[in-house]
Amino acid sequence: MSCLFCKIIEGSIPSTAVYQDERCYAFADIAPQAPVHVLVTPREHIASMEATTEAHRALLGHLLWVATEIAHTKGLAKGYRLVINTGPEGGQTVDHLHVHLLGGRTLHWPPG
Repeated sequence: MSCLFCKIIEGSIPSTAVYQDERCYAFADIAPQAPVHVLVTPREHIASMEATTEAHRALLGHLLWVATEIAHTKGLAKGYRLVINTGPEGGQTVDHLHVHLLGGRTLHWPPG
């Protein structure tokens, strides 16, 4: 498969692993927008939130749970942000569903 994140998940492109299990793989973003910037990706190739179905409900919950667990291990008790960009107008640049975990500094609103 030619998907960048699929190649990272399979190990053919190096990454800094933060967490992994049978359903997901989390790794440090190579262009971090905050002191902590981790991407939590499903191992299954799903292009975006628009490609999800009822069958993905448990997986979507798992991705959010994993992101929260990583936030706890990274010491983000003062707060953090979880972001899922969807589609080109939503800022999605890689067509593989992923949750951004951002923290370690004050995150202002609105973003971008």
